[in-house]
Amino acid sequence: MPPSTSYRLTEPPDSSVNDSDSDIDLDLEELDPSTSSHVQASRLLGHNYSPEQRAPRIALRNIRMGGLRRLGNRGRGYGELGHGRDGNGDATGLLEDDIHEQGYSDESGHAGDEAPLLDEYASRPQRRSFTSDRLQNLAHIGSSLRLPSFMSNASANQRDDDGTVDNKEDDPSSSRGIAVGAPQSTRYPPNLVSNAKYTAFTFLPITLYNEFSFFFNMYFLLVALSQAIPALRIGYLSTYIAPLAFVLFITMGKEAYDDIERRRRDNEANSEEYVVLHFGRAGEQTAALRPPRNLKSSSSRKPHRPPVAQRDRLSDIQEEEEQAEGQGRGYPSSYVQEISKKSRDLKVGDVLKLSKGQRVPADVVILKCSTPEGAQAPGQAPESAEEQPSLLSPLEGDGNQDGSSSGKGNNPDSDSLDVSTEASASSGGETFIRTDQLDGETDWKLRLASALTQTLPVEEFVRVRVTGGKPDKKVNEFVGKVELMATRQEALNGQSDDGSINGNGQSAPLSIDNTAWANTVIASQATTMAVIVYTGPQTRSALSTSLSRSKTGLLEYEINSLTKILCALTLALSIILVALEGFGNAEGNVWYVKIMRFLVLFSTIVPISLRVNLDLGKSVYSWFIQRDSGIPGAVVRTSTIPEDLGRIEYLLSDKTGTLTQNEMEMKKIHVGTVSYANEAMDEVVAYVRHGFVVGPGEKSLVTPSSSYSIAAGITATRTRREIGSRVRDVVLALALCHNVTPTVEEDNGQSVTSYQASSPDEIAIVRWTESVGLRLAYRDRKKMILESTETGKMVVQVQILDIFPFTSDGKRMGIIVRFHEQSQPPSLGSGNGEIWFYQKGADTVMGSIVAANDWLDEETANMAREGLRTLVVGRKKLSHDQYRDFSTSYQEASLAISGRDAGMQRVVAEYLEHDLELLGVTGVEDKLQRDVKPSLELLRNAGIKIWMLTGDKVETARCVAVSSKLVARGQYIYTIAKLKHKDNAQDHLDFLKSKTDSCLLIDGESLSLYLTHFSVEFISVAVRLPTVVACRCSPTQKADIAKLIKEFTKKRVCCIGDGGNDVSMIQAADVGVGIVGKEGRQASLAADFSIEQFCHLTKLLVWHGRNSYKRSAKLAQFVIHRGLIIAVCQTMYSIAIKFEPEGLYKDWLLVGYATVYTAAPVLSLVLDKDVDENLANLYPELYKELTSGRSLSYRTFFVWVFVSIYQGGMIQGLSQILTEVDGPKMVAVSYTVLVLNELLMVAIEITTWHPVMIMCIVGTFLFYVGSVPFLGGYFDLDFLLSWGFLWRVLAVGSISLIPPYAGKLIRRTMKPPSYRKVQGI
Repeated sequence: MPPSTSYRLTEPPDSSVNDSDSDIDLDLEELDPSTSSHVQASRLLGHNYSPEQRAPRIALRNIRMGGLRRLGNRGRGYGELGHGRDGNGDATGLLEDDIHEQGYSDESGHAGDEAPLLDEYASRPQRRSFTSDRLQNLAHIGSSLRLPSFMSNASANQRDDDGTVDNKEDDPSSSRGIAVGAPQSTRYPPNLVSNAKYTAFTFLPITLYNEFSFFFNMYFLLVALSQAIPALRIGYLSTYIAPLAFVLFITMGKEAYDDIERRRRDNEANSEEYVVLHFGRAGEQTAALRPPRNLKSSSSRKPHRPPVAQRDRLSDIQEEEEQAEGQGRGYPSSYVQEISKKSRDLKVGDVLKLSKGQRVPADVVILKCSTPEGAQAPGQAPESAEEQPSLLSPLEGDGNQDGSSSGKGNNPDSDSLDVSTEASASSGGETFIRTDQLDGETDWKLRLASALTQTLPVEEFVRVRVTGGKPDKKVNEFVGKVELMATRQEALNGQSDDGSINGNGQSAPLSIDNTAWANTVIASQATTMAVIVYTGPQTRSALSTSLSRSKTGLLEYEINSLTKILCALTLALSIILVALEGFGNAEGNVWYVKIMRFLVLFSTIVPISLRVNLDLGKSVYSWFIQRDSGIPGAVVRTSTIPEDLGRIEYLLSDKTGTLTQNEMEMKKIHVGTVSYANEAMDEVVAYVRHGFVVGPGEKSLVTPSSSYSIAAGITATRTRREIGSRVRDVVLALALCHNVTPTVEEDNGQSVTSYQASSPDEIAIVRWTESVGLRLAYRDRKKMILESTETGKMVVQVQILDIFPFTSDGKRMGIIVRFHEQSQPPSLGSGNGEIWFYQKGADTVMGSIVAANDWLDEETANMAREGLRTLVVGRKKLSHDQYRDFSTSYQEASLAISGRDAGMQRVVAEYLEHDLELLGVTGVEDKLQRDVKPSLELLRNAGIKIWMLTGDKVETARCVAVSSKLVARGQYIYTIAKLKHKDNAQDHLDFLKSKTDSCLLIDGESLSLYLTHFSVEFISVAVRLPTVVACRCSPTQKADIAKLIKEFTKKRVCCIGDGGNDVSMIQAADVGVGIVGKEGRQASLAADFSIEQFCHLTKLLVWHGRNSYKRSAKLAQFVIHRGLIIAVCQTMYSIAIKFEPEGLYKDWLLVGYATVYTAAPVLSLVLDKDVDENLANLYPELYKELTSGRSLSYRTFFVWVFVSIYQGGMIQGLSQILTEVDGPKMVAVSYTVLVLNELLMVAIEITTWHPVMIMCIVGTFLFYVGSVPFLGGYFDLDFLLSWGFLWRVLAVGSISLIPPYAGKLIRRTMKPPSYRKVQGI
């Protein structure tokens, strides 16, 4: 474990007193005024010096060493210059002593240069190297732009009053500084994914608490404990303890199994292998880096000064030698090895090497992106370099751009570095990531490496220090900075300039564009190198995810309520029986002891076996679900709540990957007079083939002004030529107006072209243009080349002049291009070539930009009704003068300090965005998952209200809601978007109250306002609407909505999703369903039920959920009936023997009745079904009636209580009348009738017979008959063989059974249940 040292931020040290060597700086000026400023800047940037430049530096080192030899300085080390002003150096001595012991010859170990300058007693820097002095002075001279305090440099060590180092754990509330590729001085949490609910220490306490929080478990615990008191003991002690222990064992075993399975799945994710760059010390390539020793090992010892002084002198001389001469020879700061690490072993500061398709295992800052060889066209990099002038002096060793990691330490070439965004793009540094597992957004996100690190050789990463804010759940925000230090040691210690963002390139800001959060996926072909900033529980995805919780089904709570009633009944019965005899205390017979004994006798009323039967039933339901061939791949991860699948009233669904496949396909294109779709696309292919015919001469190219040619032999009407020309123009516009970049990949030895873009819509359109004959062959930041797919020849080449990217506010993107008429590019600055402005966007904004027309609104409305995502395409030709005027104005607007974006948009609107020629409208379909439409319709008919919660855009959500039939045809969609103030928030709710049949479409910003200020009012209106669509939702908002619906309605809520951004929602729901997505299994791992397709949800709810609930309801009532009937027999017996608390059935008879004689037939009820699967799907209304909970209600409960009292009274009463009040004959008759009555009652209640049921009933009866000879201790066996026993059993059994059965037949005839109506019985 690396030494734990807290990292506290302070203001940058800008006081002049902090400069301990200012006198020597003057010496430098006097020594060589002409080169001093150049030396400062060059040393700062790590310049490769010539011998002439090195001479004055060696002379300066002699002067500095000479300064040490002056009188009064002889006893001090080289690093102690200025100690007379800086005060006590004990803490530094300790650190340096410790590092000296470690054997590091090139590290100072000093971390005090950034200690807080709070007062005169604060710790001062104890030793300054020449480089840090130069950095400090340069910062003093040139710094005016300051960073926020939380980004400024910080102390790597905090000292107590006695000067010892105080190692502390990471403080998650503060920002952090990270030395790249090195062990950190602060302990950060491990990079572990955990969905487990328990640990080895918390399992027993939590499970026992959960079990005994149920009333009847606590009741039976008290009953079992009472048997330890001799006065209360009735029968075997095991009679009461064994069932409770069995219940606890079964339940805890299931919980343990579920949690072990979760841990096993987590272990798979945590064991994923990643390539990590290991930075060894230069010159130590044969041995691995020795781990640093804990600072505490020597912190308690008194520092030993003379060795420290010697060590200072030697290390500083060596450091100066290395800086002055070593770097001049091009020695790298480290050598690099690629090692493999499991996800769980990754630590903050590790540098990952990620490739396409890899999941990012932790929150990282991107350092470098390198595209594979051959991915860029020849000449691309030099052209880019020419266009971007260098802003800085050359950086040492920055030419190694291939991103390869090797330990050879080659001398890299010099290259230019530009801290601007343009330079970042020009030098590569781009990668795309998919974030749908994090925020649900389907668009790919462009991420950039900082220009400061993109051009840096991998071996120099150890000189980089990254500062980031505290761990935060905001996935769209990040503020930090990256600094390039002069040496590896300074990066480790956090020494730097004053933290300002100077023009010297030593530090650069970091934003969200430079990051990739955990659970995003690298989508680019580029190799991405990134440093880990946050791990494990501190990652954005983990902070947005709530902890796993134990879920308890609604049926459990309902049964808990019923058992309280039964317990009250037991207590009342006990008191009444004692009261009837009188409360007098006879000798050895105290009244309250009698009450307690009665309570124990009647404990069967609250049946302990209820939990056993229900838990076994749940296991059976889980087995059915997992073995169902209709829902392959289904997994039950929480086996305690299958009954809740039958009680769902609200379904909250994600969009991306759940309802849709996130695969876009161009379905339709309209060019004004004619629309093309499906088979008609063949006509478009023909038009494109004729429209992009290269003219005479091999080097001529197609431009928008080229005449449209028709192949020889085809007679074409004027109309056909016009349509062909329009089709060519719209296809050309779509092939050029985008941000798509083609990449070539090797697949099984074949070159396959794939496309990268931030929007899947754009990729779909470019794929479509390729399918109709026009392929995007090459693109960089300055040009684009289109080929004919038929001939493979270049047909269009354009120079990209300006790009106006898509924004959520603008809802459009545009591009200005100059067409080349010849394949040879014109010289830069030449004025030939047509200039065109192309633009595409949403019909809502493009309607006012394009020229007047009479068909746009109608056609976009038609496509929207089909659920297609529409884009309107237009163009405008610009003269060279027009473009020059626009470019000048646009450049001026881009330099404005305030209102820059608005000014730039104003220029675009003024010069470009008016009277565009309308080319056409495209319709792109977001492919739905299989059978989504019928599934949603079936669920809606089943009485389930469906909400769609997505992180995607408003327009996208609206299109999918329409195409999936989530919104019915003609249903009004009421949109609330960008609501920032609560003034008119209530007006929207008032409108919705008056129109409860509409669909609400609300964005995340407005939703946040309602949840904050009007949560109750909003949810009370929203739950009455048939459909709600919420877009731009954060993971936390999704979970909040689920909780709010649960709390407000007290109904069961089911959440379904497939991404990491859905985990919080899934865990907050009563029932969480995860879909195994293409990009990950996070949601399915955290869910209670895992399925592979959304359409499987219908069977899970309507078939399995309904069966599970109805079976458990019937099973619970039967078990209660079984316990009540024996309690009634006991009561009748107690009355007959003058209210004495004596047991009627003792020992084995009591245990046998609850187990071997009735358990199997009662448990076989879990196989019963009232309708078959086809009918359940045909009549989803059968599911709707379950939500009222009528299968197990107070009404049905009291019906069963009445039946139990009647049957128990008849059985015991008639047995006593027909035989004897107390004796083995009466016990034989009543017990036999009791067992037969239970078996026949099960047979009466069965709706659909199953072979197992017949086996259970017949087998149990035969087992009882076979066991009678062994019950001589309880029965009169001679009496059992007589006819008298037989007719008494038949008579008592008939009187007990016939009236309840007759009542059931009459009720079924008068008011048949729904399932009998649909069966037509």
